[in-house]
Amino acid sequence: MELPRRSFLRLTAGAVMLPTVSHFAMAQAYPAQPVRLVVGYAAGGGNDIIARLMGQWLTERLGQPFVIENRPGANSNVGTEAVVRAPPDGYTLLLVSASNATNATLYDNLSFNFIRDIAPVAGLLAAPSVMVVHPSVPANTVAHFIAYARANPGKINLASGGNGSPSHLAGELFKVMTGVSMVHVPYRGLAPALVDLLGGQVQVAFGALTSSIEYIRTGKLRALAVTATARSEALPDLPTVAEFVPSYESRQWYGIGAPKDTSAGIVEKLNKEINAGLSDSKIKGRLANLGGVALALSPADFGKLIADETEKWGKVIRTADIKPE
Repeated sequence: MELPRRSFLRLTAGAVMLPTVSHFAMAQAYPAQPVRLVVGYAAGGGNDIIARLMGQWLTERLGQPFVIENRPGANSNVGTEAVVRAPPDGYTLLLVSASNATNATLYDNLSFNFIRDIAPVAGLLAAPSVMVVHPSVPANTVAHFIAYARANPGKINLASGGNGSPSHLAGELFKVMTGVSMVHVPYRGLAPALVDLLGGQVQVAFGALTSSIEYIRTGKLRALAVTATARSEALPDLPTVAEFVPSYESRQWYGIGAPKDTSAGIVEKLNKEINAGLSDSKIKGRLANLGGVALALSPADFGKLIADETEKWGKVIRTADIKPE
């Protein structure tokens, strides 16, 4: 039996709308179970701190636990791959950081393409790194440190969160622009690097301000400068590296990603709730105490940030011929 033309058109239109309605209904019901937020580094570092802060906010807003899962290894690639391989249902998310942008050039055998395989969801925080030294280092300014390093070539150990990590790249950029010689000592994440810096086994690090600020405030580490182009509101008396080394700039940034093909409705819902958190006075205060500022972005703008940073640091890695461990 042939359908009347009008009935056929109604059925066809309904069929076309089904995916849209399905995605909308999925987003409305989300989340219906606990959500994993994977952090590619050990507990205690800047990535972990920020993930737990936002995870608590999302737990309270959306009524389901956002569980932090630390999966360190290969400069965050282990955790990233776990999310890339996860179902695109919104129940496995990734704490994205600057490492994800640099890894695209640093590793030539990755089983995934970060820009292609991870959907940008939202920005979280932008923060400068900070150049910190153990109190035994006889330098109170960047200029003093450069003079001391030049007088002691190869005797200063530069700690980082791993080969090609943001803390490593910040230190390598400093070495290239000042001509000082330091021995790079990579760790499995910034947190263990700071432990050895606190103990005096290494002498200097370019760590995320979020990870170092409490040690600075208590005098356990001496801060020489921040690595952004402007001073930090959290430590307004601390100069920038660029005041001593013109044009030097490096910063940390963080956000949330999801497996590609995650429903646009779920991505938009998460983006809305995360940006609401970033505008909340308590969250903003916590971020300021960590030395950062809220990075409220649309998914598209966060994707552009990732692409721009991938290109910028790719040039540094190739110029310095940096290889992974």
